Amino acid sequence: MTTARLDGLDLDALQHFFVESGVSTDGPLRAELISGGKSNLTFKVFDDASQWVLRRPPTAGLTPSAHDVAREFRVCAALQDSPVPVAPTVVLCEDESVMGAPFAVTGFVTGRVIRTVDDLDLLTDAEIDSCVDELVRVLAALHAVDHRAVGLEAFGRPDGYLSRQVALWARQWERVKTRELPDLERLHARLAEAIPGTSQTAIVHGDYRIDNTLVAPDDPGRVVAVVDWEMSTLGDPLTDLAQMCVYRHPALDVILGEPAAWTSNRLPSPDAMAQRYATATGRSLDHWSFYLGLANFKLAVIAEGITHRHREGATTGDGFAQAYEAVAPLVAAGLAAMGEGRR
Repeated sequence: MTTARLDGLDLDALQHFFVESGVSTDGPLRAELISGGKSNLTFKVFDDASQWVLRRPPTAGLTPSAHDVAREFRVCAALQDSPVPVAPTVVLCEDESVMGAPFAVTGFVTGRVIRTVDDLDLLTDAEIDSCVDELVRVLAALHAVDHRAVGLEAFGRPDGYLSRQVALWARQWERVKTRELPDLERLHARLAEAIPGTSQTAIVHGDYRIDNTLVAPDDPGRVVAVVDWEMSTLGDPLTDLAQMCVYRHPALDVILGEPAAWTSNRLPSPDAMAQRYATATGRSLDHWSFYLGLANFKLAVIAEGITHRHREGATTGDGFAQAYEAVAPLVAAGLAAMGEGRR
């Protein structure tokens, strides 16, 4: 058995757990880091015959509700036979004594990640348009899944979802903030005043954009798996749409630490993407300014959380130190979306 170890991943313990769980292995396990803790830690694990993906929370500096690998495992299990492409689920471990934290293992899906501008620039304009259409189609398909029929009736509390989201992200801010930002407090107050009285219910991904999908290696117009489900729940589908649109903000480059594919001007504008979704689903974009304000607020808090974890020494990989620079521009964008400028 291998004694190799990566930060946050004990391969000896994992191999023992695989044996106890009935997961067949062929030779010692090896691993490499796929992505490093801007959300969860993600590893490719492999032996002489098989490949898996293991997800676990960061090693410290956790933001409550933002690193729930059990949640993402369960939603992927529920969506296995749905029109939404997801990785095959393998095993979930909620016993923290095994590796110091819960972890989830899925099958490895061969696909192409379009994360950076360089990745995007390998595509033609026609391929980009096809890819955007597919991303909208998959999001619409997710929101059309009957959550009761797939066993997710207890996956969230749709009633009062928007109110809870506004309160949740305000609490998250208090937990992870590294400085005082009066404009963020003002955006929170404005959101609390503008919560729509009614909303629809669907399974929401919570973090949907191009690099949280895998596309077919030979066809960027076909999504083969949607990944990173840790913030999924039952909620208002327009929050998913608004988050996807707000990720088009240049601040995403700062958060990711590199020029992001999703911020490229080769993609349709946020308004054009929202309209494609509205056309595909028949949903109206009522209270759209609120949803954009909330999405900017959420992303600002996420960026601050990355900074918080980095300063706690809980990140693995590069590109974390500058995330705090994205917070103020996102707050300003949220205020602008709701008709307010800076003071």
